[in-house]
Amino acid sequence: MATRLPGFTRASSLGPIADFMGRQGGSISRVLRDVDLPFALLEQPEIIVPLREQFRLLERAARETGDDYFGARLGQIVKSPDLSAYGAWVCAADTCAQAMRRADAGLAVMLQTSTNLYERRRNGKMCWSIEFVEPETNGRHHNELLGIGYMMDLVRVYAGPRWRPDVVMTALPAGEPRRALEDIFGTNVSNGHAMSSIVFDDALLDKGRYRSEYGGRGEAAAQYDEPAVPRRDDTLATISAVTDLALHEGFPRIDWVAAKLGTTRRTLQRHLSGLGTSFNSLVEETLFRHAKTLLAEDEISVTDIALKLGYADPAHFTRAFRRWSGMAPSTYRDTAA
Repeated sequence: MATRLPGFTRASSLGPIADFMGRQGGSISRVLRDVDLPFALLEQPEIIVPLREQFRLLERAARETGDDYFGARLGQIVKSPDLSAYGAWVCAADTCAQAMRRADAGLAVMLQTSTNLYERRRNGKMCWSIEFVEPETNGRHHNELLGIGYMMDLVRVYAGPRWRPDVVMTALPAGEPRRALEDIFGTNVSNGHAMSSIVFDDALLDKGRYRSEYGGRGEAAAQYDEPAVPRRDDTLATISAVTDLALHEGFPRIDWVAAKLGTTRRTLQRHLSGLGTSFNSLVEETLFRHAKTLLAEDEISVTDIALKLGYADPAHFTRAFRRWSGMAPSTYRDTAA
């Protein structure tokens, strides 16, 4: 972690993976357990996840279902407008070209870091490429093929549901058989490229939305209050994001956070010390922030909040909250109301 911070993505980028795995005869619960990720990823799509962990999840899902092209098949049922506020905003653009520009401009801010989009227009064709700069290789090709699915779906918002690109270019080895992927994508496939891409007629760039329902909600969605995706150069935000994720597994544990960051407990402690804080302080800040959010919801009892935050009983939570705020949780709730 000293030389390279991990990239992040939102859980929404996995699309309807639970339903898809069920239809394929697999168990998403078993997969999540095996890769040590919380089930909350399926219920709260705004959650931020290390990109390397998504690679691992897709690789494990592929083994669970026995599908060498799991990412490609999942990518054929994903919907770009469902990619959190980012997807709705992108698909609200008036033309395909504008949507592609939005996709590039908002990607690292709203959805996913360690990922680049490129456009190359030549001889009447557009080549639209996706590149993952995350060093993790296990499961990478599944994520690349999933990304191609989202790119194809975005173009379909403008070209119509039956549209297919002229060719899908992949980063799989050049000698990899193409027939299975051509059946999945419904078009020609070419392997052995530096980046995964789709190639299509550039006349599509000026097309307006095939369906209009994405126009209104997309602009409002861009203002939706989602947790920020950590910048690649922000060490504290990166560690905080994984600590937030750890909270869905119970009281955050330093070894779990360090493992998801691809580092060790000692290195993580050293980084936090250099930033003028400690893991315990970071955990308390995280718990306090989540506690205030949950206390704003009247239907959740203080006992349930304590358990949700990983406390064994409400008394421990109440003592901690008094230390953070100077008042009991119930008093804070009454005051905030």
